[in-house]
Amino acid sequence: MKKFSAVLLIAVICLAIIPACKKSKGGGGGTPETPLVVETTPAATGQVEAPAPGPDFPLKVEVKSTMPSSGVKIEITARKDGSADPAFFTTTRNTSNKIENFIITGTPKTVICVVNIKVTSITSATNVWTGTYKYSSK
Repeated sequence: MKKFSAVLLIAVICLAIIPACKKSKGGGGGTPETPLVVETTPAATGQVEAPAPGPDFPLKVEVKSTMPSSGVKIEITARKDGSADPAFFTTTRNTSNKIENFIITGTPKTVICVVNIKVTSITSATNVWTGTYKYSSK
């Protein structure tokens, strides 16, 4: 009977310890977030837009993928292309809207400028989309 009790005790201990030793999956245990898919107008695919009169330039940012549960942070900077000068336009906006419209202001005339767009999930900081395009004011 003593042997049976010892075996039973060992079995109970093993049943209690084994589930606790399973490898954790990390990351909160939830389903991975859908990667961000974003479209912009003008298209942020690295191309150069034709010179336009300005002085203000519209930019539309549209999240085409499923919106993360806490929304996204949109960061936009515009600066002279190839310049070490600080950006002449910067803005950051947290939103849960699929479409956000911006107006880039302060564009210098006759200079090619580069716009950098970064969209980051507020829920998962590793879920990031980036794009860029160039433009100029006549």
